[in-house]
Amino acid sequence: MKLDVNMLRYLSKEDFRVLTAVEMGMRNHEIVPCELVERIASLKHGGTYKVLKNLLKHKLLHHDSSKYDGFRLTYLGYDFLAIKTLVNRGVFASVGRQIGVGKESDIFEVATEDGTVMAMKLHRLGRVSFRAVKSKRDYLKHRSSFSWLYLSRLAALKEFAFMKALEEHGFPVPNAVDCNRHCVIMSLVQGYPFVQVKQLQNPEVVFETIIGLVVRLAEHGLIHCDFNEFNIMIDDDERVTMIDFPQMVSVSHHNAQMYFDRDVECVFKFFRKRFNMSFQECTDDIDGTEVDTDASGRPCFSSIAKDAVFLDKELAASGFTKKDQEVVEKFIEGGLEKDASSDDEGTGDGAHISEEDASSDDEDSDGATHISVLNEANIKGVDSLHLLDQGQTLNLKHEEEGVENNLRNCEVGLSSKPESQDVSDKEGDDEAANDNDAELEKRLSKVRRRAVTAARGRRKNLASRNTYKDKGGRSSQSSKVQSQLGNW
Repeated sequence: MKLDVNMLRYLSKEDFRVLTAVEMGMRNHEIVPCELVERIASLKHGGTYKVLKNLLKHKLLHHDSSKYDGFRLTYLGYDFLAIKTLVNRGVFASVGRQIGVGKESDIFEVATEDGTVMAMKLHRLGRVSFRAVKSKRDYLKHRSSFSWLYLSRLAALKEFAFMKALEEHGFPVPNAVDCNRHCVIMSLVQGYPFVQVKQLQNPEVVFETIIGLVVRLAEHGLIHCDFNEFNIMIDDDERVTMIDFPQMVSVSHHNAQMYFDRDVECVFKFFRKRFNMSFQECTDDIDGTEVDTDASGRPCFSSIAKDAVFLDKELAASGFTKKDQEVVEKFIEGGLEKDASSDDEGTGDGAHISEEDASSDDEDSDGATHISVLNEANIKGVDSLHLLDQGQTLNLKHEEEGVENNLRNCEVGLSSKPESQDVSDKEGDDEAANDNDAELEKRLSKVRRRAVTAARGRRKNLASRNTYKDKGGRSSQSSKVQSQLGNW
């Protein structure tokens, strides 16, 4: 869609407020309902539907009523929101002509108030020419659902971060100025795309410089993944500048060697076709960096020495995992340290034995104490179970063991009474002893049932199963009449 900035002059605050409301609603809606737009915008004097109609006329919004009546942002509306924000920040004051177009973005000229010309890159993922973004880019990471506007915003943020870091480490890249939504503002490179160059004064020097950039990126932990004549700018003095960075990956990526070899092959292929260069001689020195080469003079990915600066770690590039981060941290600290595994195992076993001894002592002390209340017995039984099996879940077998411990403690508590009472009367009758034993068995059976139900958490309600009856109605009245007739 063509960017017509003249329309931006005639949009009011209410128009931008409604556009922002639709953008906020698209965080969790593919199509934002009209009621939600009105609620988020909350215009003072109303008129949300009138503003929506005006934005729809200028193609800043798209109306969809297939499932319900709602709206979504178009790329033109998203452009206006980003441009308005950057203009309010004072980054630039005017928008000029379009200077470039690609499968993922459009590039325009912008100028500041003092006349400085910069480049504005608007990411536009989802074009027909390049829709396999989910399989060829890692913008989504662990997400399953996405929108093209959100993917464009992620691509812009990633490119701005890579450009800023590469500039700080001395790479020939444009100067990153600012970023908002899917828009990136950078300095304008005074040069030409390398694909338009037909002849060079020193093609060997330019070739070594470009291959040296590929090797330097790998030494810093990054691979460009799209390093070809379309993403290289060259000026009149044959100075090279790299562009287009959102697809960069880490050297720890599982396809890192394939991407590296592909970038190198693109450079070799272009120079061989355009400038008729032959690469039979092996060069050991490429742009001041020592790296091994194969028979055709191509640098080997496995022989590249990693630098102390890990840009893939700083920028969390694709393929850089937590395991790689731990290795990097140990490398920075001064090397990998060997762990004294034998000492750690010995101390760990001693601690484990001491814990078991402590748990057994606690169990003996609990068995010796007098328990008079059933609730206290249940609590101590559960504590003993936790001491025996720390860190494990309590299954049915462990619950039954806890119940048996509770019953033993209860037996001690209940049997201590009759023993203390029968000390003076050692010559009691056998009938009285049998009666006491029968009562004790009844008590123990009740305690056993209650302890089992409490431990399993399935204590049954004491209410009758027929409590739903006699709640009024014809059935209750008939039952009352029958009972009265029976009494008569």
